[in-house]
Amino acid sequence: IMTEFILVLFLCSTVHKTCLPAYEFPHRFEDPYKCMVVGYEESARKMKEIGQVEVNKYKLYIKFDCLEKAIIVPKEKPKIST
Repeated sequence: IMTEFILVLFLCSTVHKTCLPAYEFPHRFEDPYKCMVVGYEESARKMKEIGQVEVNKYKLYIKFDCLEKAIIVPKEKPKIST
């Protein structure tokens, strides 16, 4: 059994005391380190994209998690000799 890590980001507002539905990053990661680094980079990129005015107005923040998912690799089917 192999594993992969899925980056899940949540955009939240302290003003509204709520978070938008989770966004699952499309890329999968081979280890938690790589997932976490991209999580921080994407969070910073998104904050800059939203902009200082909106972030300050709604007191926005991003939280994220790297979820481990097992990948079950099927065994090769036996070849039938003829």
